[in-house]
Amino acid sequence: MKINVLYTPAIADELYFTGKTTVVIDVLRASTTIIAALQNGAREIIPVGTVEFAVKVSGGMFGGQTLLGGERNTKKIEGFALGNSPFEYTEDIVAGKSIIFYTTNGTKAIVKAKFSSDLFICSFTNISAVAKHLALLDKDCEIQCAGRSNNFSMEDTVCAGKLISEIEKIKGDITLSDSARASIALSKSFGRSIHKMLSETEHGKLLIENGYNDDLKFCSKINSSGIIPYYVGNVLKSLPDAGLSFQNEKENTAN
Repeated sequence: MKINVLYTPAIADELYFTGKTTVVIDVLRASTTIIAALQNGAREIIPVGTVEFAVKVSGGMFGGQTLLGGERNTKKIEGFALGNSPFEYTEDIVAGKSIIFYTTNGTKAIVKAKFSSDLFICSFTNISAVAKHLALLDKDCEIQCAGRSNNFSMEDTVCAGKLISEIEKIKGDITLSDSARASIALSKSFGRSIHKMLSETEHGKLLIENGYNDDLKFCSKINSSGIIPYYVGNVLKSLPDAGLSFQNEKENTAN
């Protein structure tokens, strides 16, 4: 099993991902929000690459069961029902709903990797669940960091490094690219306090300035969810049985 990390979506084109197993990471905040929405009962998340396409798609769907969600430059988009804060995607709002979702970085990275044979979403909140599933698959893996405006982001790379370390604990002998090894090194250096690290990143500082400090606390929670978002038929759904396995594990640990 070989693991490679792409620090930004600008590194590879869509066809690069054809037939690959891919994990997309956008810690602040698309990945975390997608996981929260599915955990709270959303039927599916439909990631899109532009605001215009989000509006176009929503016009052809049954409005009562569909919500527009997302952000542009951290702010909720005018006319959208929801922004990109995980706190907005509560069970009473999203349960049973399809959510058309656009974000500045995260959904673009997901759409770019759409030709992957297996495509998963990871954040700190579900990192162990994703690691265990990837170890079980035992396939070469590309970790696509969403980055920020096609530039490197510390939070996504640290998360990638932690994910690789988790897989390594389970599988032992895996092959790492140079970028994967560098991600582990950054994770060890900057990942001791996730909330502190997030607060000191460029994106984290911008979110704090815009009043989203609580979002950073939410995004820094390690393994608060067992949901693994899985891309199938142009939508993200919760991978069957992943959440159940997580719940059983929590109960066994408690006992």
